[in-house]
Amino acid sequence: VPSWMRQQGVPGGWVTCEYGLLPASTHQRCQREAAKGKQSGRTMEIQRLIGRSFRSVIDLIALGQNTIYIDCDVMDANGGTRCASITGASVALQLAFRKLMEKKLISRFPMRENVAAVSVGMKDGECLLDLCYEEDSSADVDMNVVMTESGKLIEVQGTAEEVPFSREELDKMLNLAKRGLDTLFEEQRKVIGDRPTPKPSPKSFGSLGETLDNALKKQN
Repeated sequence: VPSWMRQQGVPGGWVTCEYGLLPASTHQRCQREAAKGKQSGRTMEIQRLIGRSFRSVIDLIALGQNTIYIDCDVMDANGGTRCASITGASVALQLAFRKLMEKKLISRFPMRENVAAVSVGMKDGECLLDLCYEEDSSADVDMNVVMTESGKLIEVQGTAEEVPFSREELDKMLNLAKRGLDTLFEEQRKVIGDRPTPKPSPKSFGSLGETLDNALKKQN
């Protein structure tokens, strides 16, 4: 475990992430950060995001004094790499914990539920889901939404590039993200081999405007 946990006597384990772009993942070859000798601020920000996203749904005590490293190597950086990393890492963790349980290296399953992330945005008043690089680079609003399978928000990162957005537009983007995330959770379950969990309450977003049911009816 990290030295600060040992020094402070913090019980349990830790979950952290190493994220990086492979050289051929971008349109023009990108240099490995190891060759540069230091990580960029963007890389460190994404690593922290991924790590804390999973620490929020993992029982760290159940890990014992062990650290789980999530390796996220981006092979195609066509937008939404941090979201794709989180969604894929959730499956990897589920499978890894199953193996640890089979080998009796941990006494109880530590991951409470799946996590997924998706990007949403706005361009000329239209909501967009899972933005590609071209859409992301020209969007009026760019947002990443990290959520648990039960519909609880872990993190929302949203920025207006040129024009501020309204509360109503925020709700529309969150509702669109929820629809995309539901699809991702279904795909995760197919890979893991679990049955789908019951759909969460429509009030998953708490006080964020209208309930999800009513908002989706209006969009449909």
